[in-house]
Amino acid sequence: MSEQLTMEERLWEYIDGMSTPEEKTVIDQLIEANAEWRAKYGELLEAHQLMFSSELEEPSMRFTKNIMEEIAVLQIAPAAKSYINKKIIWGIAIFFITIIAGFLIYGIGQVKWSSGSDGTKIPVDFSKIDLSPMFNNTYINIFMMLNVVLGLFLFDRYLASKRRERHKEA
Repeated sequence: MSEQLTMEERLWEYIDGMSTPEEKTVIDQLIEANAEWRAKYGELLEAHQLMFSSELEEPSMRFTKNIMEEIAVLQIAPAAKSYINKKIIWGIAIFFITIIAGFLIYGIGQVKWSSGSDGTKIPVDFSKIDLSPMFNNTYINIFMMLNVVLGLFLFDRYLASKRRERHKEA
């Protein structure tokens, strides 16, 4: 098989004019003397002439537009939310949130709040701070009620989407 390849390589170099003058004379003699070389030379020469004699067909000017119009007729792939399981995504999110919360709780638990760099305590006494006037404020109560109402709206939309999904399946 390698002999066949070397014969083809040498003949292609001969046809392309890339062989040395010594090789040209040797290949000329092989073509005249050997029927196999002569047949292969005729075959490769014919292929060479076909490559340069025929013109390649060019696509029409509207080729791209025609293809895009044909694709638009076909059904488009479904959106990602139709084939991605939301329970898996929620599970991954809960896992990472739990890990982050665990690291934060562990880190805060490792802090020695009573020790300072020079042995002094924190200059602010948190036991003396009274937060009750802040939470008795009307604005805070309105803010909390607004958050509760928005949370209920969000929960309602979630239930409505679940209801729509069940109706589509049935």
